[in-house]
Amino acid sequence: MAATGATSAVDTAAEDRRWLVRALVSRIVLYGFLALTAAFFALPMAWLVLAPFEAHPTLVAGLTDPTLQNFKAMFDNPSVRGSLLNSILLALGTMAVVVASAALAAYALSRARVPGRDVILYILLLFSSVVTGSAAMVPIFLLAYDLHIINTLTGVALVLAGGLLPAAIFILKDFMDSTPASYEESARVFGASPFQILRHIVLPLVRPGLAVIAVWTIVTVWGSFLTPFILLQDPSQQPAAVEIYSFYSAGGTANLRLISTFGLLYTIPVVIMYLVVQNRYGFRFYGGLKR
Repeated sequence: MAATGATSAVDTAAEDRRWLVRALVSRIVLYGFLALTAAFFALPMAWLVLAPFEAHPTLVAGLTDPTLQNFKAMFDNPSVRGSLLNSILLALGTMAVVVASAALAAYALSRARVPGRDVILYILLLFSSVVTGSAAMVPIFLLAYDLHIINTLTGVALVLAGGLLPAAIFILKDFMDSTPASYEESARVFGASPFQILRHIVLPLVRPGLAVIAVWTIVTVWGSFLTPFILLQDPSQQPAAVEIYSFYSAGGTANLRLISTFGLLYTIPVVIMYLVVQNRYGFRFYGGLKR
């Protein structure tokens, strides 16, 4: 009996050791995979941060000959400053149109009992996803030409806003649906007009949703290339997403000094905006009411 008990204890200890070895190996494999994945994403970011400060940047991330001349050459170029300003104006203008129009449309669709409203909304969202900007570029160009908004930032902002509105309305309608209707009924009792209810009651409750739409619109417009490239023929009107392609030679050779420096400057506004919104809202909300 004693021998049997000793054998069972030895088997149990051996099984525990095998389990510990398997757990250790699986953890090593998991951490190795996570490290490779992190390096896969970190190396391009390291190149983006280090290459602008390198006198002769290559495709390898490193800092062998530090310099600030790349930034001096970049800021001395008036077209670069103008393109960044154009991108800011275009992004903010499109964001204002999308947020204002989507808020009004989403509120109307949320409160009005229109037959087939959900079907209409889904159809608009479907068409905006299926008929992309590249597929609709010819009719968009002809329409912009007939409206005399070719070669203007206003025209580009309106075209981009039109493409983003269906999805923005669809997203914002969920926030509108989750706001309590009792708040609006109480305001009506005290004589508030529909516009006052929307401004002072509904919009403050759906501020996280408005922030989502605003950030999404700015990021989308900030990286938009095709529409400004087609509709803006004047180089002084082109945004940064189009200007970056001027740093290639006629033979297609990339000027890494200018591209890396411009790429870093091009990224900074979006990162700052994300940090500000993250600090303000943290994206911790459910429906229209922040928790």
